[in-house]
Amino acid sequence: MKKLLLSLLVFLLLFIAFLVIRTVTFRSRQLQVAALPKVPVSDSAKFHLAEAIRIRTISPEDPAAFDSTAFYRFREFLRKTYPLSEQRLQPKTINKFSLLYKWEGSDAGLKPVILMGHLDVVPVAEESLKDWKAAPFGGEIKDGYIWGRGAIDDKMSVIGILEATEKLLEQGFQPKRTLYLAFGHDEEIGGRNGAQAIVKHLQTENVKAEFVLDEGYAITQKLVPGLDTDVALIGIAEKGFASLELTATVEGGHSSMPKNETAIDVISQALVTLRKHPFKPTITPPVQEFIKTLGPEMPAFQKFAFANAWLLEPLILKTYQKTPSGNALVSTTMAPTIFRSGLKENVIPAEATAVINFRLLPGTRINSIVSEVKRVIKDDRIRIKLKPFSSEPSPVSGIETAGYNLLTQTIKQTFPNTLTSPSLVLAATDSRFYYALSPNVYRFLPYKINKENINAFHGVNERIAVEEFEDAVRFYERLVRNVD
Repeated sequence: MKKLLLSLLVFLLLFIAFLVIRTVTFRSRQLQVAALPKVPVSDSAKFHLAEAIRIRTISPEDPAAFDSTAFYRFREFLRKTYPLSEQRLQPKTINKFSLLYKWEGSDAGLKPVILMGHLDVVPVAEESLKDWKAAPFGGEIKDGYIWGRGAIDDKMSVIGILEATEKLLEQGFQPKRTLYLAFGHDEEIGGRNGAQAIVKHLQTENVKAEFVLDEGYAITQKLVPGLDTDVALIGIAEKGFASLELTATVEGGHSSMPKNETAIDVISQALVTLRKHPFKPTITPPVQEFIKTLGPEMPAFQKFAFANAWLLEPLILKTYQKTPSGNALVSTTMAPTIFRSGLKENVIPAEATAVINFRLLPGTRINSIVSEVKRVIKDDRIRIKLKPFSSEPSPVSGIETAGYNLLTQTIKQTFPNTLTSPSLVLAATDSRFYYALSPNVYRFLPYKINKENINAFHGVNERIAVEEFEDAVRFYERLVRNVD
């Protein structure tokens, strides 16, 4: 018995030593690149972004409310503001409003690079106007910030890319590698007429890109648990999305004589049942790479857990599931977003409908979501319909590529003392269409996101610091030079 206990103790000590050694040898994967001095940015750049914000290129949910004049005005604004880009890159108009610039490189043997952005913005809710500190479409510059819808999402990238391009053209810069600047006009409502049409056009020209860069993640400030250092997250994949409409029909009648169960009861119970049966959490490849890349930079306990993720995965998953943002990284999520039923307070409705929005992890398919919902609900009275606006999760792009390394290099040259890491983008972007042109599709926006501005996306008081916007211009200029 003593020998057995001794053997177990020795085994335990060896196992602990093994885990400790794995932690100690969990080396940093950060690219060692020195920051470069800040290059000058034209003082007019901030005024150009402000002017772009004043043009209300809104993508409304109702196609009948689309204001084409705003997009024509924006086109004229770009033509006037960036004359060299207009003359030398000769942008094509796709589906009336999207734009595709081609900067011809001197070496046709090199694959091109595609830099993306989108021209449209989301509407501003009228009831929120009282909460804005500056008019949402005023393009006001005050307190060191540029204010308004699109300041971050996504006119800062469109204007930032064109500012960098115009400056390089003024300096006589000629890239070896061809660059495409692709700006869709309907990203906020799915990108079918913009980005998808641009991709189809490029396919007719047999374009195969080295890599593609779109919006997605940014430089996070104190948002990665355990790290006070700024962390630039580069999206290497994005979750899919789908909405299911659940409808129940049960005989209605007067509310004075209710039956044991109504249509509202049936749908409500289905929602409760689904909530009690969440999808199994899992660590997907993008999150695995996040753990491998940032784990060595973490404090001791987190570093130990990430170094031994193969053993401590249940603990890691449980920790992530404690917050909505963490849970979204490791789970296919569902959220009821619409509930419709009833017309009069004393009439029991015969029909009730709920819409549930799902966000799918890489490796999950939409048809499997539909099957799982049917299995969990187990109620033949409920009709389940897949809404037409849906998209499978994107493929996962590699990080051992020239494109990813160039992005990392450029980030570190532009933003000193910033860590970089791959990650999974939770929302949908136009970039999902571009896998038809390249397996290397990345999502990064060169600005800083923190607890103070994280809710400005599609929310109130969207703004960007003037200095941060100028750094974005510097980032795009350096990226173009590095790509070359």
